Amino acid sequence: MKVQGGCHCGNITYEAEINPEAVGICHCTDCQTSSGSAYRVNVRCAEGTFRLLSGQPKIYVKTTADSGNPRAQGFCPECGTPLFSTTVTDQKVHVLRVGSIRQRAQLKPKAMGWCRSMQPWVTDLSGLERAEEQRA
Repeated sequence: MKVQGGCHCGNITYEAEINPEAVGICHCTDCQTSSGSAYRVNVRCAEGTFRLLSGQPKIYVKTTADSGNPRAQGFCPECGTPLFSTTVTDQKVHVLRVGSIRQRAQLKPKAMGWCRSMQPWVTDLSGLERAEEQRA
């Protein structure tokens, strides 16, 4: 599936090919912290298909806790939107942040990882009060 995405302010846009069956949720504490949420939804793009259309992301290199491998985290330098991660040296495969993809409503997660770090309330949101728009 071809997807288009970008940051909140419009500075950075991209396109890539993904497998919509490969969308996953990561509950690791690194994803919780760097997303500012309880988890992050990701999808790996097909090798060599990620293409920047506009802008230049800022790269933050983070050493992953488990493997010790460095990972380049790409985000917009203007608005801070997280966009992707990739290897530091051979950037053929990007793991896209689903929230930055325009077609995100079509990308239902199929799996979850790092569940030992999952926030205990994540699996049952059904009892929460709902509002269709922001309240004053």
